[in-house]
This record gives sequence, C-alpha cells and structure tokens, in this order.
Amino acid sequence: MNELVQKCKAVAPQEACGLLFGADGAISSWSETANVAADPHRHFEIDPTALFTALRAERGGGPRLAGYWHSHPSGDAAPSATDAAMAAPDGRLWLIVAGGTVTAWRAVEDGARHGRFAAVQLEVR
Repeated sequence: MNELVQKCKAVAPQEACGLLFGADGAISSWSETANVAADPHRHFEIDPTALFTALRAERGGGPRLAGYWHSHPSGDAAPSATDAAMAAPDGRLWLIVAGGTVTAWRAVEDGARHGRFAAVQLEVR
C-alpha cells in the first residue's frame, strides 16, 4: 500500500493509474500503466495495450485481473461521478488514492456511490 501511495505522489499533479491482480477478494500484486487520458491532470485512462495484455495473460493461466487503481491528486479518495460513468458493473475492485488515503470500491449495478460503486473494507496483511 505504501508503494502505491508513493507512486501516486510522485506522478502528481497528474493522475496515476494501473491494474490490480488477485483472487478471492485479495489483491496479490499491482502494476502501473500509462495514463493515456487526453487530460491526465483531471482524468485517467488505463493504457488499453496494458489492459489487453493482462486479460490475455489471465486467459492463458496468468494472474487474475482483480480490478483497477487510480489517484485523485487534488480530490478525495472516493469515486467521482466521472469514475462511475466509466465503470462497468463487472464486480471488479477499484482502489482510489488521494493524499495518504486508499479506499476500495466494487463496481456493481445500483451501487450506493453514484449508482455504480459499493464500498469495500480494506484489510492490509
């Protein structure tokens, strides 16, 4: 978690982003991807090549894609309305980093946050 927070601070004021890997509700690893958004100071978009590579690897027996992470360098660690508009209700995790805070959310149908996200309790082991 500390490495993720430090990575986000190093990239600020741009939004950092990447992929989460794991299974059974546990995140075992993460990777940083390029933020290819047109305005990376206000939005994030995970590099599609990195995403497709991870999905191909998963289909081939590699690590399971558990979700995504990104930072809000000038906001709070909660999903924004823009995040909700971008999120498919696929049950994947979303970690959001702001300052030294990391929160976890699951993208679902009819979530309590912006109709798309349900809060998930983080437990760091």
